[in-house]
Amino acid sequence: MGVCVLDMQKRIVLWSNGAELITGHLRHEVIGRCCIAEPLLHCDQPGCEFCGEECPVARAMKTSHDADGVSILYHKSGHEVPVRVRAVPVRSSHGSIVGAVEVFEEVQPSAKSDRNGSGAQFPEFVDAVTGTANQFAMERHLRRALVSFREMEVPFGVFLVQVEKLARFRANLGAEAGSSFLRLVARTLESAFSSTDFIGRWTDDQFLVVASEFEEESLSSMRERIRRMLAREGIEWWGERHSLPVSIGGALVKREDTFEALLERAHQSLSTASAWIAGLDVAGPESSGS
Repeated sequence: MGVCVLDMQKRIVLWSNGAELITGHLRHEVIGRCCIAEPLLHCDQPGCEFCGEECPVARAMKTSHDADGVSILYHKSGHEVPVRVRAVPVRSSHGSIVGAVEVFEEVQPSAKSDRNGSGAQFPEFVDAVTGTANQFAMERHLRRALVSFREMEVPFGVFLVQVEKLARFRANLGAEAGSSFLRLVARTLESAFSSTDFIGRWTDDQFLVVASEFEEESLSSMRERIRRMLAREGIEWWGERHSLPVSIGGALVKREDTFEALLERAHQSLSTASAWIAGLDVAGPESSGS
């Protein structure tokens, strides 16, 4: 369990041993830094640029009452760590609010490890690199979701997430660097979606997500949320930070959909996003480690 004390400007004045273990950030690296200006420390909404009024710390300071929530901590290695947070206001001897204590603990991955129905007893369903479901398991689940949709009409969406330039990345840094980045993408996707959603590796450089009870109006906002989350991600490799662009396509299931038709629409959406990324490369030189 981590403990963090912040003043009224949300500057960190205490950082416990537990906070160091959960985040990878040592005490001397964060003391005096502001959690609003430094979103790598913690953030109420995944992918947001600064904490809003719904942040548990902000609520505790504003209302003078304890506040709970689920937040995202950014680990020093670059990946996001979902945590449960409780913030308690701190008062001076005169009774005025002078800061807040934030207690956080990592959301245990036990539920996620079984989210794909592919626990350790079914290794044939698990991708060896990322630990998520493999293509065989993903195809089975998507076909079952289509059958359930025809019977009960519970809407769902699919997302294709493609890691661009992965082959070049491996050629420059080695196969293990590529695997490390894929694992980072997998962890980020797991933190972005509900434990009832299904996430797996679809091809060498693509992930497939089957998001349950998904509506049309949420499709674009979820794509943007994933894009912003992944845009911040990177791996530390031999003392340098490296990242790759990621393209995201999505499609909502339709009544007349077949397995092939639904994936075709998702691929078309992905192709549009990938072409946009390629256009950015033409417009300007690629920066190393960006």
